[in-house]
Amino acid sequence: MSHDSAPNPSATPSRLATLIATSVLSLAAAQAGAATVAYVSNADSQDIYVLRLNGDGSVNLIDRVDTGSTVMPLAISPDHKYLYAALRGQPYSVLSYAIDPASGMLKALSKTPLADNMANIATDRTGRYLLAASYSGNKISVNAIGADGVVQTPPLAVIPTGKNAHSVQVDPDNTHVFASNLGSDVILQYRFDAATGKLTANTPPAVSTQAGAGPRHFVFSRDQRFVYSTNELDATVSTYAYDRQNGTLSLLGSASLLPEGFKTSEQLAAADLHLTPDGRFLYASERTSNTLTGFKVDPASGKLTRILNIPTETQPRGFNIDPRGRYLLAVGQKAGLTSYAIDRDTGALTPVLRYTLGRNPNWVEIIDLP
Repeated sequence: MSHDSAPNPSATPSRLATLIATSVLSLAAAQAGAATVAYVSNADSQDIYVLRLNGDGSVNLIDRVDTGSTVMPLAISPDHKYLYAALRGQPYSVLSYAIDPASGMLKALSKTPLADNMANIATDRTGRYLLAASYSGNKISVNAIGADGVVQTPPLAVIPTGKNAHSVQVDPDNTHVFASNLGSDVILQYRFDAATGKLTANTPPAVSTQAGAGPRHFVFSRDQRFVYSTNELDATVSTYAYDRQNGTLSLLGSASLLPEGFKTSEQLAAADLHLTPDGRFLYASERTSNTLTGFKVDPASGKLTRILNIPTETQPRGFNIDPRGRYLLAVGQKAGLTSYAIDRDTGALTPVLRYTLGRNPNWVEIIDLP
């Protein structure tokens, strides 16, 4: 089994059941007016759940969209008009959907071939390009996106990387691109031409993590002074100083995501991470201990101070935070979804409700509708 598939966890969050109520999602009609909507991809049931996130942290199922194949990474255009879903069953491709601005429901637009089996996709900051990273294919790619929101083919570029490219992302200035290589313990650094979509190796072309760490997902701080990255294989999160002008990273340090005293014979498997919209708190998931870890962020130094580690859904591959920083939605590949209220002052997470989703939920995107 590849690290990207994640090992079977050795511990289960049994205590979670005593903290939260369990509910099965019922189909609910979309309400009028502005709303917050979450999209969850379910790999094994091959569908995307469209969920209304309510003001109390509960969710209602608006729609369930059949994708016809193993659907995993999702990406949303910067203007929130389009959603992209990568299919990891052959033929490898990406689905383009239009997002209804009133309800958040999805309208299928196209199915476009991709260069390989993609573990991660992201648009650039203009929404004109789709970038993708292939874990099994050791490459990244760039495809143009048309004015109609449809991903174009053939790709503008297919670039070989080190071993196990796991995620790819454009910086907030839209001038540089980074790609984590889990098997090579590096994050690749590129210059990005937003006029053409061209990528050029930066100087230096990569920054190394600690040996055996396995860099996976990463996020930029609001002020672009720091980048935070989960390391899958040693279950840590690293802090990098970010040189915004030159588009280069410098490793500052790393912190553990594991519960105190946690020991296992299983492969460690850190996964996702997200900052609250105000940048004050960072959360990350680890699939072997089945936990979420929270950190307070020092805005001056970028230093992370651990504030919590709590049990969550079994094998928590993906989670996300709503745009107003009120709720965190975590999904487990072997379980369902838990909604947590975020304490704006302390960063504490309080379980609200638990829900049943499709099979193997793994990716979460959340947006506010216009």
